[in-house]
Amino acid sequence: MDVSSSSKPDTLDRLAALTERPEILRQVVFVAITLLGMVGGLVGNWVGAPSWVVWGCYGAAYVFGGWYGAKESIEAFREPAIEIDFLMIIAALGALYIGAPFEGAMLLFLFSLSGVLEEYAIGRSRSAIKSLVEMRPESAQVLDDGEETETHIDDVEVGDVFVVRPGDRIPLDGVVESGESTVDQSSLTGESVPVPKEPGDEIFSGTINETGSLEVRVTREPDESALSRLIRMVEEAQEKRAPTQQLLDRLEQPYVLGVFAMTALAITVPMVLMNRPFEPTFYRAMTLMVAASPCAIIISTPAAVLSAISAGGRQGVLFKGGEHIETAGNTDAVAFDKTGTLTEGNTRLTELHARDGALVSTDGGVESDVIGNSTRSTESLTEDRLLTLAAAVQSRSEHHLAEATVEAANGRSIEIPDASDFEAVVGKGVRATVGSQTVHIGNPRYVETVLDGRSIDGLETGLAAVRDREQNGETSVLVIGEEDGRLSVLGWLAFTDTIRSDARETIERLRQRGVEQIVMLTGDNERVARHTAEELGIDEAYAELLPEEKIDHIEALRERHETVAMVGDGVNDAPALATADISIGMGGAGTDVALETADIVLMSDKLSRLPYAFALSRKARRTLHVNFAIAFGAIAVMLTAILTTGIPLPLAVVGHEGSTVLVSLNGLRLLRFDD
Repeated sequence: MDVSSSSKPDTLDRLAALTERPEILRQVVFVAITLLGMVGGLVGNWVGAPSWVVWGCYGAAYVFGGWYGAKESIEAFREPAIEIDFLMIIAALGALYIGAPFEGAMLLFLFSLSGVLEEYAIGRSRSAIKSLVEMRPESAQVLDDGEETETHIDDVEVGDVFVVRPGDRIPLDGVVESGESTVDQSSLTGESVPVPKEPGDEIFSGTINETGSLEVRVTREPDESALSRLIRMVEEAQEKRAPTQQLLDRLEQPYVLGVFAMTALAITVPMVLMNRPFEPTFYRAMTLMVAASPCAIIISTPAAVLSAISAGGRQGVLFKGGEHIETAGNTDAVAFDKTGTLTEGNTRLTELHARDGALVSTDGGVESDVIGNSTRSTESLTEDRLLTLAAAVQSRSEHHLAEATVEAANGRSIEIPDASDFEAVVGKGVRATVGSQTVHIGNPRYVETVLDGRSIDGLETGLAAVRDREQNGETSVLVIGEEDGRLSVLGWLAFTDTIRSDARETIERLRQRGVEQIVMLTGDNERVARHTAEELGIDEAYAELLPEEKIDHIEALRERHETVAMVGDGVNDAPALATADISIGMGGAGTDVALETADIVLMSDKLSRLPYAFALSRKARRTLHVNFAIAFGAIAVMLTAILTTGIPLPLAVVGHEGSTVLVSLNGLRLLRFDD
């Protein structure tokens, strides 16, 4: 009984081929022939048909019923290894040897039938791949000098522009060039509501354009689209076995050998020590062998885990391996990043203040009465001039505050000058040269460490303004100019990041699902962190953390809790995500870093999917426990009955194969899981 996964594919074509599984049709035909042969032999005995007819029917049942088992056994011998299939073949041949051909045929029929049902169960749980492959159109309507040309997607290049009309499935990842519409992304991200799109918005292959026509510029090659990467990751996830399954794989060989040893003892001990006759002793030993076979145990894990992976994928939750299904189910502590995770991540510049009395030279420098032997003319610092200097420095940074500053400057149609000698101090601030001066932008920690001990004009006023804004939950930084060794506070910037609308409900639902402690880890200042934590009902907030300092807090949580999860946007949280027992990334459907680094990805970028992920994991763990109870319970009951009162081989066959089918169907129930 081969329940192993196929090898990892390299291309979408191979992925598609893996999902077709034409062998299952042949297996169904073989099962039907086995059934006809078994019934034909039984009826032939009853009506007194010629022996060649009876044995011809039983022969067909044995050949077709044992075909796949014998094939798997031969392949296993080459490794060398012993498959469970070999147990069934030996038991069936043993029944034939002692003159019980019907019992052997029945064993092979039910064994091959359960194999088909298991194949169906695994195939159903893998169907996510096939449905994803089918979501990708084969061609795109590419614009060439204003004319539309139908082009195979493999021939479309990055930078090309294609057209999608209402009802079209989007063929490639891109950015909207013109047009407005709504796009149904549910197949990719699990979002139930269509998402509005306008120029500048990103769209993803496999999603459906709804209301308007769009012109889209391609941003990714076909094999690197969000859909293509999702397909690869679903396949890779199904290749990664859960810890329980890995344990069962290691124990399968010793267990099978143990069953053979038990069978041998069941034959020799009664015959040698108790002088029992051979045929009933051998029959009883074959019954023990069938009852003790671990088919239900082996299939119980993949049936549940692969079904859970598929169910999560349909809801926009990507589990990148069976091991993560089991681990997430034990989560009792969760650490959140703040920006982009608990908040929207669309930080906006909400206040721009030039310090009263601050002067700049007409070439951009801070006030300096004498430079060399010449006097420099100065002028009062305006908000636009302050924003110009800040945006020039921040344009070299990828920090979310820097992006908000540059966006604000663009909104005012300010021409941003070039900056040189840029340097970033992680978690504290940045500096660069603009014109004739150096501009520092940072939080109070930047002043305390980088500029420690230096005299700064207007520092007390600036720090007081920053603290005042932080009391209101805003993030604030100082802008300090330096020229000829003189430092002066030019002004300050305040930023606000909107808390996600579903963040508080998510926190409450996590507590309902058994999460004991929820903390927030952020590089933001303490007052802003405390304000956010109080608003969301988070237990503890640790602020002003460098990336490496987040690791210390994750390790401290792991000392107190069984399983710790870290939720982040996957950009600057990589060290903490790697340290946690389970890492969860905000995927946004196409965020490269989140897709690559996290164990679980929330594809819709919706925090509300997190409680669903934990609930699904816990349901999968409960399903595994139930499956093991069924599998081990059936074996224990049948062995006890065989050793105490004795049960016929057909009843052992029904119990064995029935439990195998039952755990398969129980695992399939996860495909319909809805929190």
